[in-house]
Amino acid sequence: MDAGLLVLRLVVGLLIAGHGVQKVSFRLGGNGLAGGTEEFRRDGFRGGRLTALAAGASQIGSGLFLTAGLLTPLAAMAAMGVMTVAGSVKWPKGLWVQNDGYEYPLVLVVASATLALTGPGQWSVDHTLAITPWPVWAAVVAIVVGPASALLTRVVLHRPATTAEGTSYAHTAE
Repeated sequence: MDAGLLVLRLVVGLLIAGHGVQKVSFRLGGNGLAGGTEEFRRDGFRGGRLTALAAGASQIGSGLFLTAGLLTPLAAMAAMGVMTVAGSVKWPKGLWVQNDGYEYPLVLVVASATLALTGPGQWSVDHTLAITPWPVWAAVVAIVVGPASALLTRVVLHRPATTAEGTSYAHTAE
């Protein structure tokens, strides 16, 4: 079981971290911070550069913490939050990824929730620091607060396009 949890943490954590790196740099095929900022504007979010930085940092941090198995419920909560926002953007396009749907973010949210519930396993920083097993309530809080905070973020930072603005926010002030 520990080997399986390690593989799950490595794959999920590194994918989430890599997704964040793309938001704020030219690495891993990213378009730099300006590209990340434009992506959020195009998706109708307020905040410009700050929103892109916060999302990228959350993805990088939560992904690396999941990879290491460090503070696993908190890392899973943050990962579920940022990936729930991503899923909410893709929601209107349906489930399947070939239609740019929310399938991929959903898988990462569920995998993060699974890690919150199971714990990171013996081959983790949490285990090395003797802070495992985490209590069940910590996993439940992470599973509720992560997606709920994402939906709140979406409500606060998202703005619907008006007729005059269309769907692009390229010229919006930060």
